[in-house]
Amino acid sequence: MSQGLVTAAYIVAAICFIFSLAGLSKQETAKQGCYSGIVGMAIALFATIFSETVSGLGWIILAMIVGAAVGIHKAKKVEMTEMPELIALLHSFVGLAAVLVGFNSFIDAGDVSAEMHTIHLVEVFLGVFIGAVTFTGSVVAFGKLNGKIASKPLQLPHKHKLNAAALLVSFILLLCFVSADGSWFALLVMTVIALAFGWHLVASIGGADMPVVVSMLNSYSGWAAAAAGFMLSNDLLIVTGALVGSSGAILSYIMCQAMNRSFISVIAGGFGSSDAASSSGSEEVGEYREVQAAEVAAMLKDASSVIITPGYGMAVAQAQYPVAEITDLLRKNGTEVRFGIHPVAGRLPGHMNVLLAEAKVPYDIVLEMDEINDDFAETDVVLVIGANDTVNPAAQTDPNSPIAGMPVLEVWKAKEVVVFKRSMNTGYAGVQNPLFFNENSVMCFGDAKAKVDEILAELKK
Repeated sequence: MSQGLVTAAYIVAAICFIFSLAGLSKQETAKQGCYSGIVGMAIALFATIFSETVSGLGWIILAMIVGAAVGIHKAKKVEMTEMPELIALLHSFVGLAAVLVGFNSFIDAGDVSAEMHTIHLVEVFLGVFIGAVTFTGSVVAFGKLNGKIASKPLQLPHKHKLNAAALLVSFILLLCFVSADGSWFALLVMTVIALAFGWHLVASIGGADMPVVVSMLNSYSGWAAAAAGFMLSNDLLIVTGALVGSSGAILSYIMCQAMNRSFISVIAGGFGSSDAASSSGSEEVGEYREVQAAEVAAMLKDASSVIITPGYGMAVAQAQYPVAEITDLLRKNGTEVRFGIHPVAGRLPGHMNVLLAEAKVPYDIVLEMDEINDDFAETDVVLVIGANDTVNPAAQTDPNSPIAGMPVLEVWKAKEVVVFKRSMNTGYAGVQNPLFFNENSVMCFGDAKAKVDEILAELKK
């Protein structure tokens, strides 16, 4: 395939990627957005593989077959609850690829023209740095999300000074790398520092901020891909990386605003790290009341308005399907049923929206926090299914809480609140929730799906 055809194919692929992002911005068009992305990537792969500058086609095809087999296997096997950690792991692959591309580009630096040599060295250095940070940061995020690493933020002494020192030393190494016309010593030392920096950066971020971390790593992986594009002189990789990097950064910023957090503070590992936070422990702060499924069903039968606020626990139990059935049954009986979705519910941006769409819950009754928060005071029953930190009133009442100032779903204002939990353990942020001990709150213990199935059976009687 001639270079002209490759360039034309890249333009078409880039347009498909833009359409993909536009489609994914709304639930109604998300499927079309996915298809646009698939078509764009297929065009990009075909044009790249069969361009006249590519050699070793057999090895490339073999690598694609192996990669496709692994990808299809994981796609069929992975549960929705494991999607956040899978995405974090995939980000690590992008980072590692950028590091390897950087090393290879440095080895082949002799093929670069003299006037572009210095620029190429800077591209290599920055590409390896961004890739190394993305790689170890994503590995730590993967470990935190699947429970292999504690969600508690790492608190090393002078951690911010350590981060600043890592950046300063890396910048000095960049100057040495360029002035020495390329130095393996400077490049390798920087790589080690970047790997440690990425690990420390994510390890210092608290568990409640993991949705933001996943989004942030998505941005990092985009910039790593863009850096690889510069090193490979691949325009489409640059454009695609810039799209992913900028959209991930914008999403992270929006989520930080929704959590009333400083974007810089979250990235620097500032969330949940104040000394005052230790005053908000996991001890119980009152007495709770327990109810059974039949009592919850009776509440729902008498209610004229119901709001359901799902969280990660619903995803773990896969309770979205019976929840959708209950919703349908109540609406047919004249009850107003809506869903309240917190921006960071679950462990992935949009996690709850995807689960509810999967269960065919109508889009028009799935509302964001800002759209529904004022309605809780006029609601008869709220079902809190597997949510914890996103419905914690301590965010508004306890200035010493690690989640102080974070906007939450104000479910406690409803007439009756039913909380579905396996036990009285704290949520992912490790903070006790006073909601559980309110006079208008009751606890329904057990597996969320099993309990919701029992309620559904009672409602059908």
